[in-house]
Amino acid sequence: MTSRQDAGKGALATNRKARHEYHILDSWEVGLSLTGGEVKSCRAGHASLAEAYAAFENGELFIYSMRIQPYAAAASSFNTHEPDRPKKVLMHRRELDRLAGLLQQKGHSLIPLKLYLARGKIKMELGLGKGKQLFDKREALRKKIHDRETARALRQ
Repeated sequence: MTSRQDAGKGALATNRKARHEYHILDSWEVGLSLTGGEVKSCRAGHASLAEAYAAFENGELFIYSMRIQPYAAAASSFNTHEPDRPKKVLMHRRELDRLAGLLQQKGHSLIPLKLYLARGKIKMELGLGKGKQLFDKREALRKKIHDRETARALRQ
């Protein structure tokens, strides 16, 4: 398997643009506080991390703009949830305090990278990112193209 396939293996949702837009400095495995319908919907693959971000509110960490579609098999009036509601992140207090300090630095933000199933629970990989400049993105694309061409030449 290639590294790209390994990265997506077992993932319920991935944020593919995150590594293009940010330098990922560190990452953490965190839990999420979800309702039953949200868990079933995530397991069915109806979650999106495209525009999601994490922010502190009253000393607690929340994920915003993470879209989880309502579970289709459930009754329409029973146990439905708001698709874009903020989801609480479950981490140890010491880790939360450390993250709050890291986010005070200019240009740093918390980005959800991947939503996956681990040990029967839905977990999220949360990364500390520093925004890339346009020239950084161009350089990364050049390197990616160069690596692809060299791999293609070695195969032949």
